[in-house]
Amino acid sequence: MDASVDSARELRLVADPTRAHILRSILEAPDGRVLVGRLAEELGLRQPTVSHHMKALLDEGLVQRQPDGRRTWYSLADEHADRLAEILRAQEPSVPVDPVLERVMRDLSDRYRGTFSPETVERYVRESYDLLAERPAPGRRLPSLAAQFAADRLDALARVAPASSPVPEVLFVCVQNAGRSQMASAILRHLAGDRVHVRTAGSDPAGEVRSSVLTALDEIGVPLAGEYPKPLTDEVVRAADVVITMGCGDACPIYPGRRYLDWDLPDPVGKPITEVREIRDDIERRIRELLATL
Repeated sequence: MDASVDSARELRLVADPTRAHILRSILEAPDGRVLVGRLAEELGLRQPTVSHHMKALLDEGLVQRQPDGRRTWYSLADEHADRLAEILRAQEPSVPVDPVLERVMRDLSDRYRGTFSPETVERYVRESYDLLAERPAPGRRLPSLAAQFAADRLDALARVAPASSPVPEVLFVCVQNAGRSQMASAILRHLAGDRVHVRTAGSDPAGEVRSSVLTALDEIGVPLAGEYPKPLTDEVVRAADVVITMGCGDACPIYPGRRYLDWDLPDPVGKPITEVREIRDDIERRIRELLATL
């Protein structure tokens, strides 16, 4: 395989925060290998979640299996070990010393006291900051966006058993999280109010929501309510009761017990407002049908 293609594939996989944590844990293990069960405890995740990500890394050849009786150890594949170590070192937290961000960490630590440790909260805040820093949103301060994104992820992580909640949770996923998923979430939130909890994410989020989308929503009196494009992360998928994809393909992990729908909708990006309106009306029709089933 071409070296540049191989490197691009490694970067794409390591961009997922959970997979980066898994690879870093393997790299830092005393003997360079880990067990899925122990890794799940270390990361505070369920074992099936870690197994899902480990399988993806195994399928891509970044890790290798070493059966040992009833146990299976995982280590970095020899041909990728040096390059992965270099990538992971470059990914070390790069958050500047920002008193606002430090306050965010303190405030969220107080908010989640008894649920998550301060170290876990700090990790999610720093990670959320770094993810959003890749695609800055014009006109908004990064620490405040990171606070909103980290809190949303921690709320999702706290939903250990989605089916036990009286309020269904719906996650809309599209590629840029700047068009279809934002229209769908805004319309569902407008129609359902507190009866449904709504989240959005993108497999490759843009910097801001498209102006044509805002115009199309304004025309029918639906507010966007401060939403913004954000990356797809593992915990929001696990928290959802219904996951609706709109073109992200296999970027969305599959977990048992969730209802998955794939809405075949054209991307409004770059289209004239007349076509954006048609997409909006199609989404509204689907949302009303969805509401009847929740």
